Amino acid sequence: MILLPTMNLYQFNSNNSPLDWLLVDDIVMGGNSCGNFSVNEAEIGVFEGEISLENNGGFSMMQHFFPKIQVKDFRKVLIRLKGDGKTYQFRVKSTSKDYFSYIKPFTTSGHWETIEIPFEEMYPVFRGRKLHKPNYAGLSMEMIAFLFGNKKEESFRLEISSIDLE
Repeated sequence: MILLPTMNLYQFNSNNSPLDWLLVDDIVMGGNSCGNFSVNEAEIGVFEGEISLENNGGFSMMQHFFPKIQVKDFRKVLIRLKGDGKTYQFRVKSTSKDYFSYIKPFTTSGHWETIEIPFEEMYPVFRGRKLHKPNYAGLSMEMIAFLFGNKKEESFRLEISSIDLE
C-alpha cells in the first residue's frame, strides 16, 4: 500500500479566526443574499445564510487567501463537512491575481462525510461561465473558497471541520 503525502490546509478551531475568511455576497452586484461565517463552540466552521434572487442576485461565498503554496505533490482536496443535502462549489485559485477560479460542485448528504475533490476535475469558471482553458494543473494554490448559489431563493448551512490535501 502506497501512502500519499497529506497536508492540513485549514483546521477550524479556536486557534484560527473567522476573520481568516472573507464573505462575498451578491450585494457586490446589487443582489440581496446574505451569508454568515462563524466558528462554533465545537470548533466547526459554519457557513450559512439566505439566498435572494432579487436584483439578479443568487449567491454567497466565503473565501480564504493565504501565501502561495506549492501543491504539485498532492492530487486532491479532502474536506470533512456536514451539509444540508444541497449542492455547493469548492473553488481554488493558483494565484490571487487570477481573474477566474477552478471549481468543483459537490452535493452534501446531510451527514458528516469526507468530500474528495481531485485536482483534475476542477475546471475554470469566471462569473458562472466555464472557460475554454485546461482544468486545474495542481501546481500552486493561493485561495480556497466555498460558494452556494443554486438559482433558488433558499437558506443554506454548511459545517466544515477541516480541509486537507492528499
